[in-house]
Amino acid sequence: MKISEMKQTLPGLAAVNFRLPDGTYLPAHFHVTEVGLVTKHFIDCGGVERRETAANFQLWEAGDYDHRLAPQKFLHILDLSAKILGRDDLDIEVEYQQDTIGKFGLAFDGQDFVLTAKQTACLAQDACGIPNDLLALPQLQTACCSPGGGCC
Repeated sequence: MKISEMKQTLPGLAAVNFRLPDGTYLPAHFHVTEVGLVTKHFIDCGGVERRETAANFQLWEAGDYDHRLAPQKFLHILDLSAKILGRDDLDIEVEYQQDTIGKFGLAFDGQDFVLTAKQTACLAQDACGIPNDLLALPQLQTACCSPGGGCC
């Protein structure tokens, strides 16, 4: 989901609800504690330099059970964050505390915002030395580097 999609969606909602990939809802008293610009500058296992930029929302819950984030308040937070996020229509990623900080993608199902699972992937599959027919195996779809594979 992109920032523009969220801004278009929020005015039509009576409440802001987030659901985890397993179907569990975040408590209604969650807070948006941060909206930030995250830039990742890295080299993949094939030696290619890359950059990724996303808008990051950090969701958090506290013991203030009467707290509810209204759609208009969320829009106000997004408007305030424009000076950090700039004018680019960025993809949104969400951080939410579980056993450790979880990092999710974001979608909208027509009623709720849905935190979507993110996966790792090899960006330099041609440099890994793993035959294409093996890359189709489920255990290799999220990581390509293996001992002796030549990329790491």
